[in-house]
Amino acid sequence: MCGIVGYIGNKDTKNILLDGLKKLEYRGYDSSGIAILDSEINIVKEKGKIVNLENKLKLENIQGNIGIGHTRWATHGEPNEINSHPHFSSDKKIAVVHNGIIENYLELKEKLQNKGYKFISDTDTEVVAHLYHSYYTDDMLDALCKVLRDIKGSYALCIMCSEHKDKFIVARKDSPLIIGIGSDENFVASDIPAILEHTKEYYFLDDMEMAIITKDNINIFDRDKNLIKKEVFKVDFDISLAQKNGYDYFMLKEIFEQPLCIKKCINAKILDNDIFFEKFSITNEQIKDINNIHIVACGSAYHAGMVGKHIIEKMCRIPVNLDIASEFRYKNPILNKNDICIIISQSGETADTLAALKLAREKGIKIISIVNVVGSSIARESNDVLYTLAGPEIAVATTKGYSTQLAMLYMIALKFGYIRCNINESTYKDYIKELQSMEKYIKNCLSLEDRIKTIANKYYNIENAFIIGRGLDYSASLEASLKLKEISYIHSEAYAAGELKHGSIALIEDNTVVFGILTQDDLLEKAVSNLKEVKARGARLVIIAKEGYESLRDIADDIVFIPNIKEEFMASLSVIPMQLLSYYVAINRGCDVDMPRNLAKSVTVE
Repeated sequence: MCGIVGYIGNKDTKNILLDGLKKLEYRGYDSSGIAILDSEINIVKEKGKIVNLENKLKLENIQGNIGIGHTRWATHGEPNEINSHPHFSSDKKIAVVHNGIIENYLELKEKLQNKGYKFISDTDTEVVAHLYHSYYTDDMLDALCKVLRDIKGSYALCIMCSEHKDKFIVARKDSPLIIGIGSDENFVASDIPAILEHTKEYYFLDDMEMAIITKDNINIFDRDKNLIKKEVFKVDFDISLAQKNGYDYFMLKEIFEQPLCIKKCINAKILDNDIFFEKFSITNEQIKDINNIHIVACGSAYHAGMVGKHIIEKMCRIPVNLDIASEFRYKNPILNKNDICIIISQSGETADTLAALKLAREKGIKIISIVNVVGSSIARESNDVLYTLAGPEIAVATTKGYSTQLAMLYMIALKFGYIRCNINESTYKDYIKELQSMEKYIKNCLSLEDRIKTIANKYYNIENAFIIGRGLDYSASLEASLKLKEISYIHSEAYAAGELKHGSIALIEDNTVVFGILTQDDLLEKAVSNLKEVKARGARLVIIAKEGYESLRDIADDIVFIPNIKEEFMASLSVIPMQLLSYYVAINRGCDVDMPRNLAKSVTVE
């Protein structure tokens, strides 16, 4: 949610900021703005898409060697130009951009108003601009320390002062911020794609850290103003992965990147027909002694966790508790000495998930994180981190991120099951061999694109849909339903198929579209019975089934067959047709596939 870009150097600041903000559009926003310092600070901002800001800037002759920019996702105050960032102090000497939420802003606002400060916006961020101004004398860092002492909540802050043309300052708590390291120039951003054209080296700011950034130096401090040394991270993927490369949308590109991403993810952990988790701190003895596993995640990562729960319990015989991250802290979870917690997050910055992680650590529970972004907050807070190696995922609706999370969960289940002697060596090797063929199977599913496009053309104008399955197919149905609703805005509900008769079947009427996912042999007869129940009430059936279930043609209005692989891994294949179907349905409905309304890629506020 929201995006920050900052630059200081000798290049065209305006275009660097604009290009950086465009690279952060996937984070979700409804207005944007930039501030550039020359003889004074000039702010230009606009409601809506960045192209609106870009057109406005063509009419403004502003330039300078230092600037900050922002894309805003509205929390306090409606999306409009006044509420957009950057925000000025009253004398226009201070400019501030901010991601996060200042929880005590009303209290601070009242105090500042009593001192004579005038507010023009409805935002919590304007409080920071005036509060900073109230403390500022000549020392930018000292004023920032005093501001951070007063404010409560989450923030990534970037502040410019017209009296200091050679620097800007930043601070971070519970909202991601990186500092890009250049030559005679430096950068700040919410995420790597914003600076990738200019540098591949960066620092991650940790919570409660601040920095002074000039074009030649980056000095990072703790809250007591002590200088601290930071690890330099390097981007390990090619810049082309953050570009469309001929595709109309990032989402379609990322769907078709899945075979390569899966291969990279799996091959990084398999050597000599065995699974290795490099530098793993959890010993084999500790794995044997695990009492419970807690999987905590949000959104699609939660759906991956549901598949993981099913397979870990089957292969390891360890009870698995699955929790939505935003609920985990508030249910007073029962965490015991020999439990472990698996945290799943694509960005590694998801606010609710990070908060859940911190609670588990406070209770002394070992944390294994499954994340995509190297050096992200969740990765750094964990005992062990398993990187999915999916590369940058720009589209808001995850595809390759979800698929690589599944692959990592499969490998955890297999390795732990083997260590605990619940899987014998022969079975273990067979599963590994199947995993190494996953790239081929997913390519096979992607080859069904034309068939799926035809189905999308047939059903794109519906307003409601059901997606049903049993066992692992129900877990897959939840992710399929989310894909359809988040990018096409079709109201879609996923149900465990056996639950339909307990109320939901009342909603089935003539021409209601029901998608059925069927890949589990033991549950096939019961699943078919559930499909016949809705068919008898006038539903149109679109079925995704594994090869060999030819008899389903008799009840299906449309059917897609996917490869027949080991049932534990079928969720990785059944999701592919639904990703493609959701994409083409959304295209037919004229939706902005990469940036669905009201959604953000990285949810960094609770």
